Amino acid sequence: MHPSECYINREYSLLQFNRRVLELAQDANTPLLERLKFLCISFSNMDEFFEVRLASLYEMLNEGAQVRTQPDGRTPREAIELLTEAAHQLVNDQYDTFNHMLIPELAQEGIRFLRRTHWNEAERTWVRDYFNEHVLPVLNPIGLDPAHPFPRVQNKSLHFIVSLEGEDAFGRRIPMAVVPVPRTLPRVIKIPPSVSGGEHDFVFLSSVLHAHVSALFPGMTVTGCYQFRVTRNTNLFIDEEEVDDLMQALAGELSTRQYGDAIRLEVADNCPPHLVEFLLTRFHLDEQSLYQVHGPVNLHRLMAVPDMVDRPDLKFPPFSPSVPLAPKRRKVLSFLSGKKEPRDIFAHIRARDIVLHHPYESFAPVVRLLQAAAKDPKVLAIRMTLYRTGEDSPIVAALEQAARAGKEVTAVVELRARFDEDNNIQQAQRLQEAGAHVVYGVVGYKTHAKMIHIVREEQGRLVQYAHLGTGNYHHVTTRFYTDFGLLTAHEGICEDVHRIFLQLTSLGRAPDLNYLLQAPFSLHTGLLERIQREADNARAGHPARIVAKMNGLQEKQVIDALYAASQSGVEIDLIVRGICCLRPGVPGLSDTIRVRSIVGRFLEHHRIFYFENHGERPELFISSADWMRRNLLGRIETAVPILDPDHFQRLYTEGLALYLQDNRQAWELQPDGQYQRLQPTTDETPFSAQQYLIDHYNTAES
Repeated sequence: MHPSECYINREYSLLQFNRRVLELAQDANTPLLERLKFLCISFSNMDEFFEVRLASLYEMLNEGAQVRTQPDGRTPREAIELLTEAAHQLVNDQYDTFNHMLIPELAQEGIRFLRRTHWNEAERTWVRDYFNEHVLPVLNPIGLDPAHPFPRVQNKSLHFIVSLEGEDAFGRRIPMAVVPVPRTLPRVIKIPPSVSGGEHDFVFLSSVLHAHVSALFPGMTVTGCYQFRVTRNTNLFIDEEEVDDLMQALAGELSTRQYGDAIRLEVADNCPPHLVEFLLTRFHLDEQSLYQVHGPVNLHRLMAVPDMVDRPDLKFPPFSPSVPLAPKRRKVLSFLSGKKEPRDIFAHIRARDIVLHHPYESFAPVVRLLQAAAKDPKVLAIRMTLYRTGEDSPIVAALEQAARAGKEVTAVVELRARFDEDNNIQQAQRLQEAGAHVVYGVVGYKTHAKMIHIVREEQGRLVQYAHLGTGNYHHVTTRFYTDFGLLTAHEGICEDVHRIFLQLTSLGRAPDLNYLLQAPFSLHTGLLERIQREADNARAGHPARIVAKMNGLQEKQVIDALYAASQSGVEIDLIVRGICCLRPGVPGLSDTIRVRSIVGRFLEHHRIFYFENHGERPELFISSADWMRRNLLGRIETAVPILDPDHFQRLYTEGLALYLQDNRQAWELQPDGQYQRLQPTTDETPFSAQQYLIDHYNTAES
């Protein structure tokens, strides 16, 4: 078989994921304002696709590379051709969804986007005043002539190209001008009800500027005004082995990110051909990089609209994470109960592991753990990995407090977390100023593992505690990313975590671990060995099954091992939210493999792997790692086994089994690389795993 018959192109699979997000914007069963949000998310995802994924292929092409680096066997040029065609179709579908579905349906609910050709006199007057007071003072139009060359256009910034006739104040004929629009200006503006008569009426900033662009060129005639936006390559280029201080080198490189090579030009669909050609030439792009759109060139800015519309009936019902409960007794953990003298968190963890399921359960125990450790005089040392934390992070604040209190605090800060580099640099500087030891991981390997290690003196001996999770220590994203976390005092697991931290800071040899699997050393081989073991069991006639949930599956050796296991008779269910390069259900190759994707209200982010292991000693791991080559071979990652039988059963049910029952937010991957959305049959009860868990945890808390 040709490689393309065995494997799906990685970037093409990413576009398919974005199509599933767009389908939620088209789904009448989703609340209307949430549908608008899903459209915005799909648009933001497409921006990143061009900035990162397509940009990387163009880098390879410009370097003359014709190597077939992907499992599907395509060269960079062949991949670009495939992806450009698919991307054009997807962008067209986004605007069709916006113009022909969402705008009419929103209008029926009294949420209107008023076109400038339909403004009444009161609306025109209000818009004119708004332009004069809020827009005109911050605009800097640039007439194009030898003294005013074409401006330097930032990545994804809104601009207008304006065609002109007549002479300026100096008697010059300037046929064109460019108007940059400051990012500080809102792209969607709400009109007061007293003006339009509607409670939720909006105008686009582009309409406001179109209506009054002549005010920028007094004495001249504007013959055309057209919005455009350029998407650039945002990949950073740092030779880590040649720099002395990674933070300084990265900070210097960030300033150039907004001006990388142009990858895509978006322009209004009514822009004349000669102006389109002029822009393409300026940005050194060809026609396949041109996207002519009917509507705002940045639909993502519409994400602000739902917050400006007080219509709870058009949004998801309010949801708050529940307070974690003690196992079996199902009582609120006392350190979260608000009592004056609660049993301390360390005693709880010593008594029994605590498993957390976000966002259904609060992230508070993790924050409380660090806050308690910062204040506790018995705590001697805290070590932690930080990948994404967000601004004003209580996690970072607790580490600062601990460092200022004289505890040994070590933070392994990953400076290269994409698009969070600047924030992570600031967090690293804060921690250094507080007296913490800050390191940036290992040259050439991103530190993506999610680990906390705490050393506490108890009755004359040192006791270790750990938290390991599947998601970031980010107090905001834990409210809408699904993740698992384990709080444990298990001596073997905590010692493994300790050894990994020693390796990250001292850069010694790979540690011998007794419980954890660690990338890039034992995780990849550990997965291959377990897949092989299931294949051996199947051939011997023993029970053999693999169920795994992750964000992406692309690593070729793992895919080939799964193919071989399928041919041996192993039943394999994979729940892969995004990229999946494996082709399921191909006769003779992957007959027993099924792949589904769950896309819904929350971003599915768990990584959880189950191996039946003869049915006698099944294994269940939660992990920070997807089954991607970058995660398994190019990053610091961990996978931790769930040893407690009750927690094992709970995580298997909540992380895997429920998702295999889903028939409301599930798409099944077909052998041809397309996804088919599942619909409950007349004999089936509609079932959403996410909604079930919301209801389950709300009921448990009450």
